Amino acid sequence: MPDLASTPSSRPLTVRRITRAEHGRFLAEHPEASFLQNPQWPGVKIDWRGDSVGFYDGETLRATALVLFRRLPVPLPVLKRRSLAYVAEGPVFDRTGGDAVVDLESVLVPLVQYLKSRGAFLVRVGLPGVVNRWDGAEVRKALAAGEHRSVTQLEPIHTAPEAAEVRERLTALGWRAPAEAEEFEAGQPQFQARIPLQPELDAPGPDGTGAEPNKNGESPALEAALNRMDSTSRRQTRKSTRSELTITVGTAEDLPAWQALYEETATRDGFTGRPLAYFQRMFAELNAGGPRAAGSGSGDTAADTECTLYLAHYGEQLLAAAIYVRQARFGWYVYGASSSEERKRYAPRALQLRQIKDSLAAGCTWFDLGGMSPSLDPEYELAGLTRFKTTMGADVVQTYGEWDYPVNRALAAAFNLYMSRRG
Repeated sequence: MPDLASTPSSRPLTVRRITRAEHGRFLAEHPEASFLQNPQWPGVKIDWRGDSVGFYDGETLRATALVLFRRLPVPLPVLKRRSLAYVAEGPVFDRTGGDAVVDLESVLVPLVQYLKSRGAFLVRVGLPGVVNRWDGAEVRKALAAGEHRSVTQLEPIHTAPEAAEVRERLTALGWRAPAEAEEFEAGQPQFQARIPLQPELDAPGPDGTGAEPNKNGESPALEAALNRMDSTSRRQTRKSTRSELTITVGTAEDLPAWQALYEETATRDGFTGRPLAYFQRMFAELNAGGPRAAGSGSGDTAADTECTLYLAHYGEQLLAAAIYVRQARFGWYVYGASSSEERKRYAPRALQLRQIKDSLAAGCTWFDLGGMSPSLDPEYELAGLTRFKTTMGADVVQTYGEWDYPVNRALAAAFNLYMSRRG
């Protein structure tokens, strides 16, 4: 991730729109950028209007941002052209070091001015980067003990040395910090569960051969990932490989079967799911420029990204399905669905294992399991999610969160009040 407290560039950056191809080529050189910054993403979020913008030092592109615009849900003429401008997990900074590194102010100041000229009443930015990281096993122990209110009361295993300075600089620029909340925010959660991967353990040695697999046939990198799990998760995951399951990679034609299982899961677990059309767009857009599009002539329009549908069958019966996204060296378990039948075959575990394997094969250094609550109250409604994700070997990371810049304070306040009541 970029050093957000880096040395200023010698000249101020200018902002202008760029093409999807230009944006995709820049992201291809930044392998830790989120797929939420992929220029194909607006094709998924059709309720928003998307722009790719570039930050230039002279004629050299130093940073990019995918900006999503959404109009206020109020039919008043004075608000007709006013929008929320949202940058999820961006902007993406050039992190090659040396003269290419730019500072926070040289990106955010011209970004606000540019978005103001486009009618933004509020700019919301989720800066990339990790502030704190906690060991998942320690979080799980603290959750069981019930002696702490929040994960932030635990000792992190890593804290970004520049984090305090970044917050001070953002505040000085007029940005408003996100509040720590137990519930998931409307946007990208500030606290996330991520499994660190070590693909280098499988790299060929001096003789050109890779390391020997263990007695279970697992490579060193996969064994390291499995050893991060608690004993129950590890046992169930290994048992899933002996459960007569057939794991396949689905196509767009398999999405209706995914949707039926997903809706069954939503009904059982009590959440509101997305429609089939959303997943069809996601599958099409995120595969438009990646390896699946090889030979299509579109390979230069997006970063190295792919969206994969995994299916786990027992005979003809679909027991589990998952949607996985990989962009360069980052993998995400984005959506999952499972049947209530044949639970002892552990089909969801088999799919999680497949995603870890494919992430390692692609050289990924992180496998993201998504957001979680910072609460360590064992009775809290999201405690089970924290327990599950940490038993899978995930550490807990705290990002910078999503900061607001109120271009129009009155409209921004009205919007936030509307969102709080809606929430």
